[in-house]
Amino acid sequence: MNSRTELRNILYILSGAMVLALGIVLFLAPNKIATGGTPGMAILLNYLTHLPIGTLMVLINLPLLLVGGKMLGKSFTLRSVLAIFLTSFFIDILGAVLHLQALSHNTLLATLYGGIAVGVGVGLILRGNASAGGTTIIARLVAARSQYKPGQVILVFDVFIIITAGFVFQDIERALWSMISIYVTSKCIDMILTGTLSEKVVHIATNKADLLSQLIVEQLGQQGTILTGTGLHKEEEKTLIFVTVEARKITLLRDIIHQNDPEAFMVVMDAAEMLGRGHGA
Repeated sequence: MNSRTELRNILYILSGAMVLALGIVLFLAPNKIATGGTPGMAILLNYLTHLPIGTLMVLINLPLLLVGGKMLGKSFTLRSVLAIFLTSFFIDILGAVLHLQALSHNTLLATLYGGIAVGVGVGLILRGNASAGGTTIIARLVAARSQYKPGQVILVFDVFIIITAGFVFQDIERALWSMISIYVTSKCIDMILTGTLSEKVVHIATNKADLLSQLIVEQLGQQGTILTGTGLHKEEEKTLIFVTVEARKITLLRDIIHQNDPEAFMVVMDAAEMLGRGHGA
């Protein structure tokens, strides 16, 4: 990995750590709202022990990194250590030293904006090829030794944090708000990692593939692929047009198909990520 790429990773980690710290200090921790992963554990332990949240994050994460370091690889582990120390440093500086106060004590606003900040922060750290917490490491270790997938293990941890939040804060509503925060965080992480694509993936089963393909190119300016196959129930040939279309052009595509082949079958799906031909990095 060249120095330019590594510098970009460090900048992602630095900015992600700061945004993550702001989300915890300004929104979640003061309003007793937990988030997922080790930041959520640290918020709960802070409420019980009154130790700084950043210090608790280090104490939770470092043993996990030592255990899972070989599995993650040297470079990834070093970047993760940097991410954890920076996040912990920023949290303690902003909260324990500068004593920044919550921007809002409205639970809804704190949940949403805290979840967004944590999601953007974690997403940026992941873009920097690092990890912001140890639950990912635990998930990989468990998945390597069982039939469970990492995503399932992380979900179990998040559910555990939500349930624990209800007992620690002695308020079931705080647990429910924490659930919303974790959901918002996951959506923001997805947005940072895959982008906010406006394209739709369209599959069109038709007997007039040549005509529809010509009209799509002429009227939409889109390129696509024609696939051929056979139906499941009958030994008849099927022709499928695969094309990506901007969301605002879906209505025009629908009109083209309806006017020229009413018997065609169209399926529209969201494009989660696009690479190549001018898309992606």
